[in-house]
Amino acid sequence: MATTYLTREGHEKLKNELAYMKTKKRQEVAERLREALDGGPLGVDADGEVEAARNASAFVEGRIQYLQGVLSDVEFVQNVSDADVVQIGTRVTIRDDEGEVETYTIVGKVEADPTEGRISNVSPCGSALLGHSEGDEVDVLAPGGVFSVKILKIG
Repeated sequence: MATTYLTREGHEKLKNELAYMKTKKRQEVAERLREALDGGPLGVDADGEVEAARNASAFVEGRIQYLQGVLSDVEFVQNVSDADVVQIGTRVTIRDDEGEVETYTIVGKVEADPTEGRISNVSPCGSALLGHSEGDEVDVLAPGGVFSVKILKIG
């Protein structure tokens, strides 16, 4: 798996999720599957519950494998407040073509959450901003077409 860029807090969050999935969630799903296989009070719905429990188990095991892969090769990203150019870990304020001002922190794709102001370094906007400085006009090639943003502030 490729290197994963994470902040220390993002790393801790994923480690906690992995621990939860390997212990509590795995146990919950195993118990659900045991109950479904024993027939329980479900009667006619037993086959559907067995399948649902097996699907839940497969999801948990898949998520565990994914998290282990992500956490196996991590490069830690620091919040960069004194950078001259946009890079992973940088907080950047931009203005789009319509005058809307937004502030984002550039993070690795695993931690991206645009609703919380965290965009991925591989997203159209994040990757377009990388390497640019305050005052630069940057064209962003997005699925809906090209749009421009101006970098107002870094840090």
